[in-house]
Amino acid sequence: MTRRTRWIIAAAAAVVAAGVGGGIAIASGVTDTDQPITGPALARAEQAALAHTGGGRVTDTEVGDEDSYYEVEVTLPDGRQVDVQLDRDFVVVGVSGDQQPDNTGPDDGGQG
Repeated sequence: MTRRTRWIIAAAAAVVAAGVGGGIAIASGVTDTDQPITGPALARAEQAALAHTGGGRVTDTEVGDEDSYYEVEVTLPDGRQVDVQLDRDFVVVGVSGDQQPDNTGPDDGGQG
């Protein structure tokens, strides 16, 4: 087998391996696209997330998050951030981040 033939076979094997890996990711529904939510879905996702958190400001969104179909990052009025995980029907399926205020320490009046 010539050197050129070995190189062609190795390149073809690499292409096949990349294709199989991508196919497995697509078949399993695992896609990490880091794409923001857009269109009518954005309004529904924001509404569901803000209803769950009781208010705040949406600071980031993502479709195809590793934890859920939609992820909405909400910054609460006190500065805490919460990631609200939503399914395809905009139902909350998980929440992560600073969910509970820390009321254990003295109030320093906002002085840092």
